[in-house]
Amino acid sequence: MKNLKLKLIRQKIDKLDDRLLNLIKIRTNLVTSVLRQKKYKNQIIDKSRIKEVLTLIKKKSVTRKIDPKITKKIWKNMIRAYIDFEKRNFKKK
Repeated sequence: MKNLKLKLIRQKIDKLDDRLLNLIKIRTNLVTSVLRQKKYKNQIIDKSRIKEVLTLIKKKSVTRKIDPKITKKIWKNMIRAYIDFEKRNFKKK
């Protein structure tokens, strides 16, 4: 009985992961569009934008009763991953 309940919960997590992957694909397309607007590689890291995003995520996390330490770590890692993505895909000066 306990293993069945655990299995069902994990199946729900797997379905949610699929939805997250679809959202990551959409986000990646948007980041690619932003990257096309950047003329210089030094525009990739925008510290004020990063601070703005992390502040907003913290506020939204608190409002939605999500542990802000979790969301901060997730977003910081996602930001780092997209900075790396932009650096690898930057094709201008």
